Amino acid sequence: MVSISLCMIVKNEEKTLSRCLNSVKNIVDEIILVDTGSNDQTIEIAKKFGAKIYHFQWIDDFSAARNHAFSHAHMDYIFTLDADDVLSKADSEKLEQLKKSISPTIDAVTMKCLAGFDESGNVLVSLRQVRMVKRENQFKWQGAVHEYLEVHGNMLHSEIAITHKREHSNSDRNLRIYEQRQKNGALFSPRDLYYFANELYDHQQYERAIQNYQKFLQSGKCWIEDVIQAHGRIAECYAALGKMDNAIHSALYELKFGPPRAESCCRLGFFFLQLSRPEIAVHWFQFATQLPAIDTGGITNHACSSWIPHLQLSVCYSHLGDYQKALEHIEMAKTFNPEHDLILKNETILKNFIKK
Repeated sequence: MVSISLCMIVKNEEKTLSRCLNSVKNIVDEIILVDTGSNDQTIEIAKKFGAKIYHFQWIDDFSAARNHAFSHAHMDYIFTLDADDVLSKADSEKLEQLKKSISPTIDAVTMKCLAGFDESGNVLVSLRQVRMVKRENQFKWQGAVHEYLEVHGNMLHSEIAITHKREHSNSDRNLRIYEQRQKNGALFSPRDLYYFANELYDHQQYERAIQNYQKFLQSGKCWIEDVIQAHGRIAECYAALGKMDNAIHSALYELKFGPPRAESCCRLGFFFLQLSRPEIAVHWFQFATQLPAIDTGGITNHACSSWIPHLQLSVCYSHLGDYQKALEHIEMAKTFNPEHDLILKNETILKNFIKK
């Protein structure tokens, strides 16, 4: 059996820290907690779990803080969590089993991150991340924002899932860090350009987002999953700017990078609905219902291969005057997400309309 150090960086996490640590306290062998300036009960809560507390002056660099935490670890492997992460009972058991069975030849372990849920508790968004590494390899975090562990060697892609239950509202912190780095003349890597563009997109700065996505793509040093996401985001930026020809062109270009994905088909369906062309949109949404979610480690929107296309097919057929088909698809959407308010409202409206 190997030993595990849990390393975390925190600031004002009193709402979530107990939940997180409770899910792993009986598995990890030490808890290393680096605090970057809490003024609530975070440190007091951590002490109740026997955590070793270290302080780090915040310098707008997540990797620096995480690497500081890693420097204090003493066990065979280092496991990393955020305070708003939690392991279910089943996944805690999987982690405990991994601790007992992992081969010492394994250098790094990836785990699924479940990052969003619908009203019925189904996973909406998932991705795969490196979450556990062999300490003696001295792997380092890279990137001031949207940091990542740079690893190599023998990888294990586990079935352990970490549930991310975000408590903090979106802020301009990450965007501010990127813009300050840019102002200071920092040289952005392709990854920096991609995540800077994502921040601009999230803050509805669509022209600047397109510019940085294009710089990222022109670098030629891109993970294929990020390339696909970038083309999709460029398409959505153009749509938000009312440039629908550009939006459709970018969305179609996205399809050249591999088998069609449900997310891409739904995006095109939405664009044609926006253009009041439901007769075209219906084909893209129908295609989406036939495509499984693709798990290649990147971000996967599971709803695009389940209830979303059926909900939108209901909208399409309503526009086309085929209310019976519209009802059939809203009922299919309901099988995936029986608690969604819009699905329930549309079902009631369609049933009453057909009845009359």
